[in-house]
Amino acid sequence: MVLTNNQKFNNILKSIDANNKPNLFLHVCCAPCFSGIITKLAKYFNLYIIFFNSNIDTFIEYSLRLNELNKLLKEYNNCFQIIYASYNHNEFLNYINGLENEPEGGKRCSKCFELRLKQSYEIAIEYIKNNNLKMQTNYLCTTLSISPHKNAELIEEIGEKICVDDYLLYLPSDFKKEDGYLNSIKISKDLGLYRQNYCGCEFSK
Repeated sequence: MVLTNNQKFNNILKSIDANNKPNLFLHVCCAPCFSGIITKLAKYFNLYIIFFNSNIDTFIEYSLRLNELNKLLKEYNNCFQIIYASYNHNEFLNYINGLENEPEGGKRCSKCFELRLKQSYEIAIEYIKNNNLKMQTNYLCTTLSISPHKNAELIEEIGEKICVDDYLLYLPSDFKKEDGYLNSIKISKDLGLYRQNYCGCEFSK
């Protein structure tokens, strides 16, 4: 029997000792997506938030989404650590060069997922090494799978290829399941969070 991403995720949660939580380095694409799963993840993991989103088309939009993330974190008394990454849209454009005319959800999006997970992986590895976390259980994951427009299996496949170190494992997940996406809509509406109408890059507009 082949398990779904959500089944794999729940099996991992069942194995976690609440008194010895693993670390989760979570790439966060935006506040609304994170809002739908923040409470659940915090119950099982020590969360380290990575905001690397150079795919976003303008610095104004990037700053707006980052500000909304900080607004969300204030609701939780800023008890989660954010690891900031620099914004470099040219890095994204160079990475997807030649795929500009791909349809939404196609090869360009796969490269975008790859770039953001690669950078998040490198950021997480550096943090693990600098803070002596090698002997702990460390996972990497992204909030991207909460979107009904994102292929969770593809994201997991990319993530597992990137996580080559034994001390940073990719966490299989499909956060849209079990009302994750619906929760994100409700919570972001309740908190008055800006909910963008495009993924991020100029091509997704």
